[in-house]
Amino acid sequence: MSSVHLPLWQPSGQRIAEANITAFARAAEARWGVELGDYEALHAWSVNAPEQFWTSVWDDGAVIGERGATVLVDAQRMPGARWFPEARLNFAQNLLRSRDERDALVFWGEDKVKNRLSHGELYRQVARFAAALREQGVGKGDRVAAYMPNMPETVVAMLATASIGAIFTSASPDFGVQGVLDRFGQTGPKVLLACDGYYYNGKVVDCLDKLAEVASRLPSLRRVVVVPYVHAHHDLGRVAHARMLADFLAPHHAVTEIAFEALPFDHPLYIMYSSGTTGVPKCIVHCAGGALLQHLKEHRLHADVKPGDRLFYFTTCGWMMWNWLVSGLAAGATLLLYDGSPFIGKGGILFDYADAEGMTHFGTSAKFIDAIAKIDLAPARTHRLDALRSIMSTGSPLVPEGFDYVYRAIKSDVCLSSISGGTDIISCFVLGNPTLPVWRGEIQCRGLGMAVDVWDDDGRPVRGEKGELVCTRPFPVMPVGFWNDADGARYRAAYFERFANVWCHGDFCEITAHGGLIIYGRSDATLNPGGVRIGTAEIYRQVEKLDEVVESLVIGQDWEGDVRVVLFVKLRDGLALDDELAARIKRTIRDNTTPRHVPAKVLQVADIPRTKSGKIVELAVRNVVHGQAVKNIEALANPEALEHFRERVELQG
Repeated sequence: MSSVHLPLWQPSGQRIAEANITAFARAAEARWGVELGDYEALHAWSVNAPEQFWTSVWDDGAVIGERGATVLVDAQRMPGARWFPEARLNFAQNLLRSRDERDALVFWGEDKVKNRLSHGELYRQVARFAAALREQGVGKGDRVAAYMPNMPETVVAMLATASIGAIFTSASPDFGVQGVLDRFGQTGPKVLLACDGYYYNGKVVDCLDKLAEVASRLPSLRRVVVVPYVHAHHDLGRVAHARMLADFLAPHHAVTEIAFEALPFDHPLYIMYSSGTTGVPKCIVHCAGGALLQHLKEHRLHADVKPGDRLFYFTTCGWMMWNWLVSGLAAGATLLLYDGSPFIGKGGILFDYADAEGMTHFGTSAKFIDAIAKIDLAPARTHRLDALRSIMSTGSPLVPEGFDYVYRAIKSDVCLSSISGGTDIISCFVLGNPTLPVWRGEIQCRGLGMAVDVWDDDGRPVRGEKGELVCTRPFPVMPVGFWNDADGARYRAAYFERFANVWCHGDFCEITAHGGLIIYGRSDATLNPGGVRIGTAEIYRQVEKLDEVVESLVIGQDWEGDVRVVLFVKLRDGLALDDELAARIKRTIRDNTTPRHVPAKVLQVADIPRTKSGKIVELAVRNVVHGQAVKNIEALANPEALEHFRERVELQG
């Protein structure tokens, strides 16, 4: 048979036999009297018998807490179903179940900083931080925010916050002031943890000026806790409410125990943020029980994380993969944290890390895989990678050539798991499986307990053709709602308007003949350069501060296997876009959002197309740029404006 019809990887019989998911299926068969001969049968049972399945997940993950007798109430309501209504648990307690001296956290800050915390030391640091939060009056339901790199102090702060029933929310330090205020300004944290700066590509980036402005514009703050990372000496005089971390913790040095609050299953744990496509970001509230069960399922069953494994994901604290990574503690993994550029050492530093620390699971973005392929990096020749069993990729679809590269140049015997979900569910709809083959360009399977389907525009399931990714039944990690959305109207509008009582995720995808999935991108206007979701409104809000700009429109243009951001601007009468203005536009965006938001191209247009109700139409412009038909052109007030975007020579290079 031609190799094109063969999988790129097939797990060995031994690997299948030793996989956590295999033991889980055998235990479920014995417990519930069902036959689960293959993954298709296991998945069908998991969505058709949710009470049995999620009870098994709870027990398989050895969840610390009281489960209660009832698993699911109002199972037909979506949203509105309630999971484990009698349960009491604490998220942090489930991540801090070990207090021994094995590694819990290992940290590399580029090639500048290295340290590690044992499980025992992590527990003690969380105990002190929780005591300090209580002293500040932080209690159940209060918010604690982190404007931090992916480093141990951030994990400590999150666990301390969760231990007392407060709500944790975070952003990465490359966000500009307005980007932070757009998020934390809505959620009103009492305490803000922030770094003095960070390293990127070998350089020190100072954060204290930005922090001073953020602190001055968050009236809810009682304390700003500054983590020393890049500076030896600190002048905090200009930062309101500021204390150094050591001073914040000093009164609680003797505290060694944590008083974990026993909380309902649906007690809020995290506030995450949407990309801000239609205005300031939506504040998505996720519950402790849902995040814990879903992440235990994904880590233990889909990623085959075992106690003692060493789990890595390249992420920032502004991306839900950070929250996903941290939950690996509940599965008994050591977390390998990294902050900074992944291209230090000519792109090899993450593989240096893998060898040095015996990394078993390597998580990254499709963009990183594409980037190292283009520079012909070949870790298979330069590194051992002998402990590595799994490579995970997310952020954007991994192209078929990316699959080829992984098996050719990184490691041939590895489970390559392209995974996809989102901030909306702080987890995955579709992901990997250590007992299934890997087919070129395909995500291996639908997640257990997730009734994922692909529907056409009329709500009919389709196979072998593209459609909308939907989830037709409730699942425990659905958001409990949006912050400041008392009647739930914004929450319902975000996911349930397209199809009644069905979650419509906004991904354009296809279910393959192998039972896997191919995702072709977002079906809405969200930008996705390098796998990082970006809302158009965040860019508009910065560009249109400039006097010269009347209005603007931004799209993602498919380019060289990725997406690049292209910004179109309508200027005041008589003005022409020159290099100086284009540079100032880019600088304004960079200073107030992140480097990812900066457009690759800035082009002038005479007019911006709008609907009759006055909304600009990114999707119509994107279709024109890509030579595709524009749907529903009769809804446009000025359809002739689309001609300004057609066959622009500047977009050909």
